[in-house]
Amino acid sequence: MGRELAERYPIAKQTFEEADDALGFSLSRLCFEGPEEQLKLTEFTQPAIFTASIAAQRVLAERQIIPDAVAGHSLGEYSADVAAGVLSFTDAVKTVRSRGRFMQEAVPAGEGAMAAVLGMSSEDAAQACADAAAEMGGVVSAANFNSPEQTVISGAAAAVERAGALAKERGAKRVVPLPVSAPFHCALMQPAQDRLAEVLRGLDFADARVPVMANVDATTYTGAEALRDALVRQVTGPVRWVESMRRLAGDGPAQFVEVGPGKVLCGLMRQIDRAQSCKHVDDVLRDDSILFRRES
Repeated sequence: MGRELAERYPIAKQTFEEADDALGFSLSRLCFEGPEEQLKLTEFTQPAIFTASIAAQRVLAERQIIPDAVAGHSLGEYSADVAAGVLSFTDAVKTVRSRGRFMQEAVPAGEGAMAAVLGMSSEDAAQACADAAAEMGGVVSAANFNSPEQTVISGAAAAVERAGALAKERGAKRVVPLPVSAPFHCALMQPAQDRLAEVLRGLDFADARVPVMANVDATTYTGAEALRDALVRQVTGPVRWVESMRRLAGDGPAQFVEVGPGKVLCGLMRQIDRAQSCKHVDDVLRDDSILFRRES
């Protein structure tokens, strides 16, 4: 993860070195060489994805590709804040490692679960969660509103299984269990949210240079305290990605660039609004003129 970027661009290499210094171990070696088993642990996954994302964003900034607004999916909201000048890179990379550890420790292994409900409206998926929670007496709720027909649900393992069964009975095309280490973005994450809030209170936040779209309420903020609060609330709150993208697009077509190690968000954009242009950072770095060409 990020190895080619670091080899090609000095600012990207410097970003990984900054992460190594901040964390006190070689995150760069873990990203570039593995082992994969360690990289999959949430407390390492989160700073790894975050660092790779900021490395790419800094390369774009060197080429004067500057966003009018930023948004990040879940963990990505930290990358968005750093890109907007809200948080320092060093503070953020330390915090996202703690965030991953707090989330991992909030729920014992095997007691939580997440699943993607496909081919069903978000309203119907959320209702299946509400009915399952009432029936089972356990926590389950919509965690990620990823696209009009993809909603990720999260909570206690038995309640998630029941909600998935109800969704399939009511017409969902598929319910796919996700290989996650914890049930993110649900009420079971309250212990993690409380611990993270204490960490975030100790950090310096600045007003954003460009608007930052918050996951938890699909609202843009520039004020430092509002952005701090948004990072706290998102731990137990859902990722309102569909609303976020539609609000950023506004009344007409916009140009979105996905900055990170994967291409999931461009795929979601095609499901949310095919009129929008979404390019991955790798494509932009190969040919930045694509930002000014509309797709037919």
